[in-house]
Amino acid sequence: MDLPDLADLRAAAHVVSLPLVTRFRGIDHREALLLRGPEGWTEFSPFLEYDDAEASVWLAAALDFGWRPQPAPVRERVPVNATVPAVAAEDVAAVLARYDGCRTAKVKVAERGQSLRDDVARVRAVRAAMGPEGRVRLDANGGWNIDEAEHAVHALAEFDLEYLEQPCAEVAELAELRERLADWGIPIAADESVRKAADPLAVARAGAADLVVVKAQPLGGVGAALRIVAESGLPAVVSSALDTSIGLSMGLTLAAALPDLPYDCGLGTASLLAADVTATPLRPQGGALVAGRVEADAGLLRQHAASPDRHAWWLARLERCHAVLAAR
Repeated sequence: MDLPDLADLRAAAHVVSLPLVTRFRGIDHREALLLRGPEGWTEFSPFLEYDDAEASVWLAAALDFGWRPQPAPVRERVPVNATVPAVAAEDVAAVLARYDGCRTAKVKVAERGQSLRDDVARVRAVRAAMGPEGRVRLDANGGWNIDEAEHAVHALAEFDLEYLEQPCAEVAELAELRERLADWGIPIAADESVRKAADPLAVARAGAADLVVVKAQPLGGVGAALRIVAESGLPAVVSSALDTSIGLSMGLTLAAALPDLPYDCGLGTASLLAADVTATPLRPQGGALVAGRVEADAGLLRQHAASPDRHAWWLARLERCHAVLAAR
C-alpha cells in the first residue's frame, strides 16, 4: 500500500497509557499509539521489547485498518473467552466476574517464577467457577520444554482441557509433544509459532498443531491473517495482544470475516483494562462482542495521554517503523 505521509501521522498521533486491573505480561500499564485514518480509528501497539522489524508489521496492520476498506463480515456477534492471568487461585473468581456470560476461559500457565503447583491451583479454581460445562484452555506462551509440558498435562488433564496453547517454543517441540499426547485427546494450538515466525505456515506444514491462534496486528492486518488461516488449512482462534478497544475492533473484524469460527475468541481482554479510550469499551456481554468500528473519546484520550517522554518515544518508533515499511 502507499504509505500515509509520516508528518501527517506524527501530527495526528495520540499516545495513551492505560492502567490494567491486574498485572499481565509483566506490565501494569498498556501503552498504544492511536491514529484516525479515512476508514476510522486504528491502533499501533507492539510490545515495548519488540524490535523495529517486528514492530513494523504491526504498523502495516494499523495503516491497513485505518486507510483501507476491510473484508466483509459473515457474522455480527463473535463469542469470546475470559482470560485469566497468572493470578493466585483465590483471585480467579474476581477475574472471571469481569467477563459477562463467557462460557470459555483461557488460563495462563508456566509463568516465570511460579510452579506447576500454582498452575494446578489456578486451573482448579477456574474449573470450579466455570462448572462442568465450561470450557478451559491453557496458554503456556512457550514456557515449557517437551518433558515439562508432558508432565504438566498429566497434572492438569483432570480439568477437562479444551486445548493447550503454545506449550513449547519451537515447532519441532510442538510436533513431538503432539505425538506424545496423541492418546490424550488434547489439541495443540500454535500462537507464537504463527505470529512471531519468519514462516507462519511452517507449524501447519510440520503437523505440529491442531489449530492456529491468529492476531491481526502481529500478522500485518486483517487480510494478511485471513490468508494465513486459509493456507494453513487449520481451524483458527482470533486473539488479542492486550489492545485497547480500537485494536480489539481490528481483531473483531478478522473474526467476523472468517468463514468458520469453531472456537470462542480471545478478544474480551478489554476486561483486563482499568480504563479505555472509548466511552463504550468492548467488554463481553452475554459471552460475545459485536463487530464494528470503535470511536475514540477525546476526553479519554486526554485523560490517559502518556507522559511527554513516552509520547516522544512512540513517535520515534513510529518514524523508524515507517522507514522500514517505506524501504520494502
